Amino acid sequence: MKRLILLLGLLSLIACGEPEPRRPIKSSGGSFLKESVERNKQLLALEETRIKEIIAMDSTNVYLASGNGSWYFYKNRNEEGILAEPEDLVTLSYDILTLENDTIYSMEEIGVIQYKVDKQELFPGLRNSVKLLRENEIATFLYTSPMAYGYMGDKDRIGPNVPVKTTIQILNIEKSKDQIDE
Repeated sequence: MKRLILLLGLLSLIACGEPEPRRPIKSSGGSFLKESVERNKQLLALEETRIKEIIAMDSTNVYLASGNGSWYFYKNRNEEGILAEPEDLVTLSYDILTLENDTIYSMEEIGVIQYKVDKQELFPGLRNSVKLLRENEIATFLYTSPMAYGYMGDKDRIGPNVPVKTTIQILNIEKSKDQIDE
């Protein structure tokens, strides 16, 4: 009996050790993320090459690089107007086309919108482009898919990873109260 009690006591001491965590059956080591990053870099390079080919074939327009990953040319330029700054209220219209000039959304369909600069949601390229244009200017922009609707698309007519072309017309820029007071 003493041996049985001693054996049970010894087993209970051994059993009270630290619990060992379960190890994963398979560890990917982040290879999915690395592959995804590489795939996105290749896709971006293809889109930029395609846009540069379009620019090279267009001899009638002078394209400018925006510094934010888009290229554009003016259809109507206004050297005298004011540029939009954060919190200004901008009245504008725009369309969205494929790089092959197929209409996705027309200006009439989108309509005239009012946009509070950097305070409302627009796709990234459009948010940046509004700040490059003055009142009464019209410009056409070419965007890679990350500057357009990215890997999600717009969940309607624009699919994932689709580069787009848009013509933006700035109708009015109303300065914010804070900027008027300064």
